[in-house]
Amino acid sequence: MPIDITMPALSPTMEEGKLAKWHVKEGDSVSSGDVIAEIETDKATMEVEAVDEGKIGKILVAEGTDNVKVNAVIAVLLQEGEDASAIGSGGAKPAEAPKAEAKTEAPKGDAGTLQYDKGTSTTSTAPVSNSNTGSSAPKPAAAPASAKSESGRVFASPLAKRLAKEAGIDLASVAGSGPKGRVIKADVEAAKSGKGAAKPAAGAPAAAAAPATGMSKNQVMALYEEGTYEVVPNDGMRKVVAARLTESKQTVPHFYLTLDCKIDALMAAREQINTAAPKSKDGKPGYKLSVNDFVMKAWAIALQRVPAANATWAGDSILYHKRSDVAVAVSVPGGLFTPVVKSCDTKTLREISEEVKDLAGRAKSKKLAPHEYQGGSSSVSNLGMFGIKHFAAVINPPHGTILAVGAGEERVYPENGQIKIGQFMTVTLSCDHRAVDGALGAELLGVFKGLIENPVMMLA
Repeated sequence: MPIDITMPALSPTMEEGKLAKWHVKEGDSVSSGDVIAEIETDKATMEVEAVDEGKIGKILVAEGTDNVKVNAVIAVLLQEGEDASAIGSGGAKPAEAPKAEAKTEAPKGDAGTLQYDKGTSTTSTAPVSNSNTGSSAPKPAAAPASAKSESGRVFASPLAKRLAKEAGIDLASVAGSGPKGRVIKADVEAAKSGKGAAKPAAGAPAAAAAPATGMSKNQVMALYEEGTYEVVPNDGMRKVVAARLTESKQTVPHFYLTLDCKIDALMAAREQINTAAPKSKDGKPGYKLSVNDFVMKAWAIALQRVPAANATWAGDSILYHKRSDVAVAVSVPGGLFTPVVKSCDTKTLREISEEVKDLAGRAKSKKLAPHEYQGGSSSVSNLGMFGIKHFAAVINPPHGTILAVGAGEERVYPENGQIKIGQFMTVTLSCDHRAVDGALGAELLGVFKGLIENPVMMLA
């Protein structure tokens, strides 16, 4: 029977996207892995690959179409022996809105990309002291649909059929998580490990948080004299930022810890390292470290030295991460990106500097791949370059913490009965109280302070 090709969810927060371009036309034959379309989201432009082989029977959404809902049918794939007449006799039809049980595969077909890397976290079900959920746990995913038709035929991708045959698995006993309950590679692998029916559909979008109740557009506009303002509709990025931060403040119990860090030694080390940088023929230095590079390094090491705080809340469990994958907040026109520096503690200051510059540059042009801005357990947000002395940042779910960094400035301070002048920087740690309680957050921030005030200890 014809197979629906649906609008994929390319990130956990994606609700709709633009079908920017088709790479195929009706009648073209495709194989699993072939690029068939390009999708634009609020964050990036991504290629969509075919998850099965067949022939494009009908294209239902024209290229250039905006606001295509996730799970809406965008085209129909015909299998061997089928022709276009099959579409009208029980085949796919355009979806006006995604059904509650609709499923979508991740961009790479059988390979899920919207989850933490395997082997990077451990799970604990031990209770956290002083935790306060503040909201109900997420609803469990619906059970995968059956892949068996009324006629007894089992629908499965060619790769899934081959893997099942090699493993001696009866496909009829495997619950499919692909479109219309189709069995895919992940289902066969799950069956081999004994976890078959428990596996959710690959790339299924996360449940959206309940919208906040507030003043409507008309109510707000009624407060101001007509003609004294300009109405600019929110684009996709601004809508996602608003939804994510509203969700965070509604569902994550924040608390805040603030410390002053003396950074004279850091500034001296930074100047010495930058002065030693090799120069090109035109006198341009080979690298130039920023204060934020030292902050990223120190924060990543602190998360390793206080592993209980390198945590994220996951409903009935806590994930304790083995790596220090630290996201850095990057301001872009119309919103914010948080690309992730993986294993940040193991990288040199120069490597961190180069990676952050690369990620920030591509974030501004929306050229980041999903794996570059998803995941991580903590974030760093630095507004020091704007002269901001102190602020408290909103946690980026599902992270357990975010470190807000203020500007370095000269301050007068007492020491051994004497009045001295030194350079100080104020930092504020926002914690998810469900995963990181007060004493743990204080310990983590204390370790960071020790490292940032004595940067040579980052090498110990």
